[in-house]
Amino acid sequence: MTPATNGDWVAGVGCDAGAVLTIRRAEAFDAASLAALAGEAYRVYVPRIGRPPAPMTANYAEAVDGGLTWVAVADGEILGLLVLAVRPDHLLLENVAVRPSAQGRGIGARLLAFAEEQARALGCDEIRLYTNEAMTENLAYYPRHGYTETHRAEQDGFRRVFFRKRLTSP
Repeated sequence: MTPATNGDWVAGVGCDAGAVLTIRRAEAFDAASLAALAGEAYRVYVPRIGRPPAPMTANYAEAVDGGLTWVAVADGEILGLLVLAVRPDHLLLENVAVRPSAQGRGIGARLLAFAEEQARALGCDEIRLYTNEAMTENLAYYPRHGYTETHRAEQDGFRRVFFRKRLTSP
């Protein structure tokens, strides 16, 4: 990814050299679109978990107000979202999701790479995240991107798997 002149990040999307993915800070008017995207992306997990996963019930207006929520946009459509939170000793990746129709095009990987850039810019040398134990695809996905499982625990009524990635200098 390369910075655009307006501070956003741009990258080609998938194999279509003409498509451009822009990652920009989410705005208040994006909140409803983020909630809808999360609903689409996480719907498949409801039968596995027995209830909506936390990202389906999150308050996206509040997340946007927090200032560390980003959207991945191509051709005017929000295809992905990223929610980060600064902690004293790490950056927490609270949520990363890609619209199901856009999955498999590298958007999730680009959002993870963007999270790493944000962590470095904030002076964090570690990113942590968690996923639901029933989201088995994620249990293989995150290690492929350098994350190491640290532990499993029940939290907020969900069986979660915790990961971390220590960052090196670019």
